[in-house]
Amino acid sequence: MTDVVPRYIYYRVFAALLILTLLTWGVSRLHLGSPLGVIVALTIGIAKALLVVLFFMHMRYSSWLTWSFVGAGVAWLGHLLILTMSDYLTRGTVSGW
Repeated sequence: MTDVVPRYIYYRVFAALLILTLLTWGVSRLHLGSPLGVIVALTIGIAKALLVVLFFMHMRYSSWLTWSFVGAGVAWLGHLLILTMSDYLTRGTVSGW
């Protein structure tokens, strides 16, 4: 069985993941403030997740059926997050505590 992806691609993706991890650590030391720090950290996290899914899970070379199931999973996760946040953000505060 031959490899779908050459080894040097895996090494480059691994190096990119290490660099992004160090970047995450560096940004955490900068204290950018709550909203900006969260946005930067989530952006780096999404980039790392995309690298793992595309190359280590071989999604880049998968069929349209596999892509549709991944898309359905991401849509379902977004749906659950939206419902959870809409519930959390519309609750009132509990007095008496």
